[in-house]
Amino acid sequence: MPKSGQARVLTPEQQRHLFQVIREHRHPEKNEAIMQISFKLGLRAQEIALLQVKEIAKFNSTGTDFELLSVMSLPASYTKGAGATSRQRYQRRTISFEVETFDRIVRQIEALARAGVDIHPEDFHPPARHHKGKSRDLPLVDDALRAALTDYLRLRIEKAGSLKPSSPLFITQKGGPYSPNTLQEHMAMMLRRWAGVEKASSHSGRRSLITHVIHRQKKSVKVAQKIAGHVNPSTTLIYEEPPEDVLEDALRDMD
Repeated sequence: MPKSGQARVLTPEQQRHLFQVIREHRHPEKNEAIMQISFKLGLRAQEIALLQVKEIAKFNSTGTDFELLSVMSLPASYTKGAGATSRQRYQRRTISFEVETFDRIVRQIEALARAGVDIHPEDFHPPARHHKGKSRDLPLVDDALRAALTDYLRLRIEKAGSLKPSSPLFITQKGGPYSPNTLQEHMAMMLRRWAGVEKASSHSGRRSLITHVIHRQKKSVKVAQKIAGHVNPSTTLIYEEPPEDVLEDALRDMD
């Protein structure tokens, strides 16, 4: 089972079931394309929500026909920590100090308290450090992924007449782009309610892909890090935890 707070890693059988039930619900072309990107490219929900059609296809001058690209170039501005969702207020959960800095701040607080000055903890928080994000190129080589993207784009053109390169790749029923939060909820609904996978979330596709690369394909952490777009390889090492079905095999038939 995943650690507390981590998204469920799906087995190959669960993934096949997911795509089967997606085809039995409304908007199967869109939903399959969303989940194919999640499970075959490992994009975060935020990154999927921000995608434009130019990231996956080259259109003709009238926007009525297209050719899928061989490589998706994901801009750094889309990635986690790059300010792509800067409209949301940053909520820090932990604060780190060097010992010398911490001792100095304690002495400042003592002096202010003796002087009767009102003390507000946030006044002593260090500046928040924001990552710049990291761009990455992801080959569009999976057949099921390419088929899903092709079917979905053809449907979009059929309904809209044409598409601009800057058009959002995925749109809601109201016609506007998804917010990251809305897309997270939509993906979680497909995984939990439709496919019945407990503790799954919008991050499950990403975790499933990276786990597959490390544990089943036996690729190096460097390869997995490149796919994930992690700045630090230590983040990728979290995915070295064996997948659930491997643990089940180890515990089966103990006699």
